[in-house]
Amino acid sequence: MLPTDFALQVRGVTKSFGANTVLRGIDLDVPRGKVVALIGPSGSGKTTMLRSLNGLEMPDAGKVTVGASITTGRPALSVDFGDAAPSQKSRSQQLSQLRDRSAMVFQQYNLFPHMTVLQNVIEGPVQVQKRPREEVIAEAEALLARVGLADKRDSYPFELSGGQQQRVGIVRALALKPQLLLFDEPTSSLDPELVDDVLAVIKELAEEGWTMVIVTHELAFARQMADEVVFMDGGVVVERGPASQVLRKPQEERTQAFVRRLLHEL
Repeated sequence: MLPTDFALQVRGVTKSFGANTVLRGIDLDVPRGKVVALIGPSGSGKTTMLRSLNGLEMPDAGKVTVGASITTGRPALSVDFGDAAPSQKSRSQQLSQLRDRSAMVFQQYNLFPHMTVLQNVIEGPVQVQKRPREEVIAEAEALLARVGLADKRDSYPFELSGGQQQRVGIVRALALKPQLLLFDEPTSSLDPELVDDVLAVIKELAEEGWTMVIVTHELAFARQMADEVVFMDGGVVVERGPASQVLRKPQEERTQAFVRRLLHEL
């Protein structure tokens, strides 16, 4: 049973692509209203772990539990990927429920190019969640205004800067009213001068108490934003702890080498 003060619990998640094992029994706890940053070298399994939390990747084994929702009253949801041959219908329903409780903000924005900003934002709530269109539009317009994009509601993605597209991606995730916000390198595709606007939005969400898991390579951002930092390498968790500890005084040699290398690159 997931404690009431935790939004997410992951136990023993494994994932292989052919002969390549990318996750080797990952455990992860995310307290409600906290921000956890996943850091590590390329190929360490960070993004695969993140996608497993949203059902975009199907782990080979392990369990993902999302806690009960305080705002909607929904009970806790556990998806056990180690079940003995669950029916396809049952697994599909579980994954659908998992996606309904988490929302992903992608590295490459992933906006529908043929849809306006507003259409991109309302597509999920209207088509997937079957919520009333007019209600969703009103909420979407309020969210766009919040991130400074009210005047872009009828624009298409190609008319926006990278930073604006990423802010639309964040609004699209918020419009789904998820319990978990998942960010996959949210600033890595942006020009340096556009990064601050996106980070400011994420910081505001953290201050409001959103539960977030963020894959990032920006140590300064992780140090500022994260309550806990998890360092992954070779498909395992090497070190975890408060951001001030892991990023300033890491205990493990592999973490120390990674942090030194990134700081040197800066």
